[in-house]
Amino acid sequence: MPLETPWWTLVSAAAAPLALIGGWMLAASRQSTHFDSIRGTISALAGRAADDRWIMTSALYILGACHGVTAFGLRSASCRGRCVLGFGGLCTLCVASLPLPASPLGSATGHLAFATVAFVCLTVWPLFAFRRGLDAPPVLRARVSVVASAALAGLLAWLALALRERVHVGLAERATAAAQALWPLAVVIATRRHERESAVPTLPR
Repeated sequence: MPLETPWWTLVSAAAAPLALIGGWMLAASRQSTHFDSIRGTISALAGRAADDRWIMTSALYILGACHGVTAFGLRSASCRGRCVLGFGGLCTLCVASLPLPASPLGSATGHLAFATVAFVCLTVWPLFAFRRGLDAPPVLRARVSVVASAALAGLLAWLALALRERVHVGLAERATAAAQALWPLAVVIATRRHERESAVPTLPR
């Protein structure tokens, strides 16, 4: 009997952090001048002033698409949570489509707006994804969902503080974005394991 969460959901959930982290590492190495990943943002690597900006732009497109596919396939989660995760992926696609301008005088309003919404959606989606009932996967129960969102919110608060103080912005952004990309993978792995164990019939004693 096939699992409720299909195998391709695991592929999309795993591809998201691989694309994100691999993208920023490769893009940083392709810059003609030294790129400080502690201070420099991911968006800068995809901005119009970056060398080979297609690398980070492609990684963001893959990331957003993967979140959408994962949201579609994660059927054990509530519909609300899946919608929030999918909308976060859609906003990520918009971030990739609206790169930072090459000139400081250019407008980055659209990029920043969609980036903000994406970060918020990918932080709060566990709060909407939990399911009640003993048959729900443990990773999708209320307590775990609250803890996950609280941890992601803490990282997002660090990023907001780093942006305000202009200190270690790149480090804070990478930590936040990586955690947001890894949590759906953790949910998919734990959910599929729960579904597999639940599908095994219990022998009478």
